Amino acid sequence: MPENQGSTELTLQYNYNEQLAQFEDVLISFLKSHGLPSNSIFVSLSERNSVFGNAQIVIGKLSVDQLPNSIYLSKFFAAVAAGLFDAALNYMWDQTVHELRNRVSQYDLSYFYDNAVKSTDKRNRLKDENDLDKIDDSELILGAKEIELITDMGFKHLEYVRYMRNWASAAHPNQNELSGLQLISWLETCIKEVISLPLSNAAIEIKKLLGNIKSNTVSALDAKAIAPSFLDLTQHQINNLAAGFFGIYTQIATTAQVRQNIQLLLPYLWERVDETTRKAFGVKLGKFTVNNDQAQQILAREFLNIVSGQSYIPDRLRSAEIQIAVDNLLTAHRNRGNFSNEPPFARELMRLVGNDVPPPIEQNYILAIVEVFLTNGNGVSWSAEPIYLKMLSSLSPSQYLIAMLSFTDDNIASKLSWKSCPEKFRELLKLIEGKVVGEATKELLRELFVFSGPLDKMRETPHIMRRVATFEKILG
Repeated sequence: MPENQGSTELTLQYNYNEQLAQFEDVLISFLKSHGLPSNSIFVSLSERNSVFGNAQIVIGKLSVDQLPNSIYLSKFFAAVAAGLFDAALNYMWDQTVHELRNRVSQYDLSYFYDNAVKSTDKRNRLKDENDLDKIDDSELILGAKEIELITDMGFKHLEYVRYMRNWASAAHPNQNELSGLQLISWLETCIKEVISLPLSNAAIEIKKLLGNIKSNTVSALDAKAIAPSFLDLTQHQINNLAAGFFGIYTQIATTAQVRQNIQLLLPYLWERVDETTRKAFGVKLGKFTVNNDQAQQILAREFLNIVSGQSYIPDRLRSAEIQIAVDNLLTAHRNRGNFSNEPPFARELMRLVGNDVPPPIEQNYILAIVEVFLTNGNGVSWSAEPIYLKMLSSLSPSQYLIAMLSFTDDNIASKLSWKSCPEKFRELLKLIEGKVVGEATKELLRELFVFSGPLDKMRETPHIMRRVATFEKILG
């Protein structure tokens, strides 16, 4: 522990258990005297001691500057001391969300919103830091991962903590039991993966570039000098930066000078943008058209014209209509209370798709159907599941392959660590069995069936991923 954090040292007094026991006795007497339930209210003293016994190691990961602003952590430990672990979990998540929003607000908000929010209508309503509270927790975490404010592993851990917060904390009625070691471990995850995590070098460089584009004039010579830095970015970073350029370019409030800067830089970046991302820009243009956002439709066309990308403009607007329906369904699914919200969105999506999924959104559509079919980890939306089964049963052999490989997707892989989702994925594999063709595909399917470890680890298994790499080349 750093020397300058000595004042934070937490020491359990010898009579700590006795004091807590006395507190319990007084409160239980009060509850009984008023006829209120008094059994199974508090977590055992030994579990509380598990938290406090390991607290110094975890708190020591915070800087001196962070400690005075960690009010929810104070409430966390107060709830632990009271034996109310469900409330403590809620406070811990509040601190994590507070810190993540603070981190996002110090980055480039437009870039974040463009990568975090899939709904065009919702994105258009998000302008500044005051709108961050309109972002769902799932969007906040995913958007932070997309722009590398948190790591891929951090995203996976935080998604699990978010799941537990939704279904095992005081934020939602439940009868789940939490242990002290679980609770302090999740707190360490939140501190390590969000609160005390430094920005990556790539995130710093992208932040600097976006700031320069918005505040300075970029000349042709400047653009040529900046271009080599694109070679240092990963494919994921290239795609996200291109999406950021698109979002900035198509915002009504963007100045002519900023658009001119993007016009000079985009051709150097475009060479490395993958086909899926390029097609997505065409789909977004179509969504502007469907929503009658005429000004943004014109700007989206201008953006594609910069790089002679007219071929990515969809001939029909059906792709955009379906993508909007996909976004609406995922929004309903990812928010709590989805059981009654999902069916109407599922029916609308099935109506639009019929038996023909347009190629530009094929992967988005299939991954969305797999995600909602896997459930939210807490239960099945019984009214919606028959619709999901019908949509899954109408897939083609090549589309079933996309569904089978969905375990490599970040969102799906994260869900496979949740309760009941692995069972639903095996049910999906059973549905796929007999539908796929080709011996290589069937061999991979058999390997997935017999995989004995946690299903979220399949994409970390070398021999499975070697097979997957072959199929990904085929799918493009």
